[in-house]
Amino acid sequence: MTITDDIVKRHGLAPDEYQRILEMLGREPTLTELGIFSVMWSEHCSYKSSRVHLKTLPTTGARVIQGPGENAGAVDIGDGLAAVFKIESHNHPSFIEPYQGAATGVGGIIRDIFTMGARPIALLNSLRFGPLDEPLVRRTFAGVVAGIGGYGNSIGIPTVGGEIGFDESYTGNPLVNVFCLGIAKADEIIKGVASGAGNAVYYVGAKTGRDGIHGATMASAEFDEKSAEKRPAVQVGDPFMEKLLLEACLEVMKTDALVGIQDMGAAGLTCSTCEMGARGGAGVEIDVSHVPQREAGMTPYEIMLSESQERMLLVVKQGRESEVERIFEKWDLHAVRIGEVTTDGLMRVKSDGEVVAEIRTESLTDGAPLYHRPMTEPAYLTEARRLPSLGAPRPADEVFRRLLLSPGIASKRWVYRQYDHMVRTNTLVLPGMGAGVVRVKGTSRALALSVDGNGRFVYLDPYAGAQLAVAEAARNVACAGGQPIGGTNCLNFGNPERPEIMWQFARAVEGIGAACRALDIPITGGNVSLYNETDGTPILPTPVLGVVGLIEDATMIASGGFRSEGDSILLLGETLDELGGSAYLKVMHGLVRGVPPRLDLQREAALLRLLVKGVSCGLVRSAHDCAEGGLAVALAECCFETGLGAEADVPRVETALPGFRDVSVLFGESASRVLVSVSAGRVAEMETLAAEAGVPVATVGRVGGDRIRIAVGGRAVLDEPLAAAERLWSDAIGNYFESQHATG
Repeated sequence: MTITDDIVKRHGLAPDEYQRILEMLGREPTLTELGIFSVMWSEHCSYKSSRVHLKTLPTTGARVIQGPGENAGAVDIGDGLAAVFKIESHNHPSFIEPYQGAATGVGGIIRDIFTMGARPIALLNSLRFGPLDEPLVRRTFAGVVAGIGGYGNSIGIPTVGGEIGFDESYTGNPLVNVFCLGIAKADEIIKGVASGAGNAVYYVGAKTGRDGIHGATMASAEFDEKSAEKRPAVQVGDPFMEKLLLEACLEVMKTDALVGIQDMGAAGLTCSTCEMGARGGAGVEIDVSHVPQREAGMTPYEIMLSESQERMLLVVKQGRESEVERIFEKWDLHAVRIGEVTTDGLMRVKSDGEVVAEIRTESLTDGAPLYHRPMTEPAYLTEARRLPSLGAPRPADEVFRRLLLSPGIASKRWVYRQYDHMVRTNTLVLPGMGAGVVRVKGTSRALALSVDGNGRFVYLDPYAGAQLAVAEAARNVACAGGQPIGGTNCLNFGNPERPEIMWQFARAVEGIGAACRALDIPITGGNVSLYNETDGTPILPTPVLGVVGLIEDATMIASGGFRSEGDSILLLGETLDELGGSAYLKVMHGLVRGVPPRLDLQREAALLRLLVKGVSCGLVRSAHDCAEGGLAVALAECCFETGLGAEADVPRVETALPGFRDVSVLFGESASRVLVSVSAGRVAEMETLAAEAGVPVATVGRVGGDRIRIAVGGRAVLDEPLAAAERLWSDAIGNYFESQHATG
């Protein structure tokens, strides 16, 4: 078959990239080879626009066992154990086919974890959608949530937390970022490597079908009116098959029969074959006629590019083949020898003995294009950073109620009720109550997990906004009592071929790097998702940070809710005159404007240390970050968790906006602030600890009663019945799915 310009274009390859392929091969590629190059050189697989920037992130540390470059990162958590974790995106598939797109996103990240030899014990997700009054958004939202719950619940891994945001920019391009954490023995981490000439290459798991072909290429392009035609590029998941695969793989890993193992994720058999070979400096030869197939007449091209789920590639030591086959047979799974490791460095694909592709593995991996794309500061920034005249503010009680009703702030109970968050009995803090916390069985320890990001802040200042995402995730972990020990990121941006988008991305990565260095949080891996835009309109730039924290004593944990009547409420940190990028501006004025909150990284680091110390010694009884919605919303959420009311009197803030003093105090989103409760008799002890840490502290109230009362500088400004406020907050999202709202 002659490769025409049109065929090259349909494979998502630029003319100069095709020319590079011709030079590498010294000839015209076969159609199968062209398909292999197209997926491996796609943005999704090659990171060709982002690699130069990602290399600047801090990736090493005293606890890091495995950094970027493998299926997942790993950090030492003591007792000879490692926490293995990563976050991945499944954005494009989840818009085209919400249930399966989200479900297979969960399945894929779970495989990344157990591929490393770790048993997965917890899931989190970070989701973004358009406004819920849009029927299309409601369908997408409901499908994604059902897909996450359907897969996670069926395989028996709890979803212990996460976050959800809403903005018009995500209407045609939702974000579905899934985080998974597992536990492994630190000296038994398994890697995705092929080595040892003559060692057998095994295909295990489900049969290969035509679902998911060119999924990686689809994820590397913008959406348009023809996106619905891409349904065949969305995979179909089977969590019950994955459960068998998980158990079989973990059992095989105990035998020492493996050289390496790799998930067939994006780009399927192609990616696993060439990446394992490249990591081991070896060649891999396979014959696709031996690959188990569930559809008749599949071509080598289709088999190599299929992204059918629940499949793994194994390299098995010579002489141990029958042992591996018996284990997979026990679990009623296919384990088929499809090839062997070679010494020539080539990925050689045969079909019934005939060679259909022969490419150097390094040409597909390290040899992929690497772009230093042009960057330009977006023209919108100058105007966007100016706050316009806002008129007279609405009464504080009205603003408070409207914020509680807004989906981004409202309770996500409608969502997490669909998830099994207690399976495996490790969960110590329930979803919706701060960071997820899971015990590490067999030890006295626990792990705190959080995923966070604010696209409005990043839109207004990518560098500062990305730092704020790191700080918020770390702060949430510290509020539970966890010392942050490692991070992962999922970087969701628009089309990198546009200089403005590339500038946003580069500045955000710089910000993440600076914050991670200051807070001593090494990045152990992650994911980049680009081309998140529809008909030329990009999403808000949305870097999501996942942070893992270590809790030495699992009996000493704080959650966000007040514990006891009579406890004192203290505010750690300072409230400044900062409304830029706030939920207040978005909900009350429909604006994403201003300058994001300032972040002092040294003060943030001091706050994290103070929280970990305060929780671990039993001084801090509850801790809640003041983030979206500001201090008033944070105080309300502390009350909602346990049904205890509160009275607070918070200091005034001088503001540049006439009449907005109360708004800035109650609803501004200044960074590095946490509301904590302590026993009344231990306030002085907490104040001393804060002073030693250099963290501003003020006693602002008392827990008790059945109302939420807030005064500013001694003047009452908010007095709401707790039960009524909680009802607004808890029912807000579910009400969108009642019959009167769900028409269309």
